[in-house]
Amino acid sequence: MSIRRRAAALGAVSLGLLALSACEKPTPLATVTVGGDTVTTEATGNCYADGDKLTEKVFLACLSSAPKKTLTVHPGDKVRVGVDPAIAEKGWVVATGTSGKSGLLKDVTYRSFDAETLFSDSQTGQTADQVTLNIIETAKTQDYLGVWQFKLKMAD
Repeated sequence: MSIRRRAAALGAVSLGLLALSACEKPTPLATVTVGGDTVTTEATGNCYADGDKLTEKVFLACLSSAPKKTLTVHPGDKVRVGVDPAIAEKGWVVATGTSGKSGLLKDVTYRSFDAETLFSDSQTGQTADQVTLNIIETAKTQDYLGVWQFKLKMAD
């Protein structure tokens, strides 16, 4: 083998190792299904710390960020929410914005909601045209471990 070939092979191996070291471990997935449409996403940005508690500043920033995935919901639809077993093991809640729509779900990977429940504000009774569905991994009160977001739009 010539020196050039050895150098090229060594360079290719080094480049491959460098590329592998730059890969990030994927976050657990959350999925929302409405009718026949399903959308799956990972936690975005700094919204998952691999089991560590998010700081309050990071958690609030995650809740106020814009979701990248959108689903259209028709009146009467069921909105089905699913999470990886890794999220369910610690516990999770469903919220629209900052308004809780479920209690703590532990060791449960699936929950469904009536569309009207997610789009209505229980305090004011008003109905929104769109909401941000937040799936929040939480081991206990005030220990937020991850946030997954979806935008839900009510069909006209």
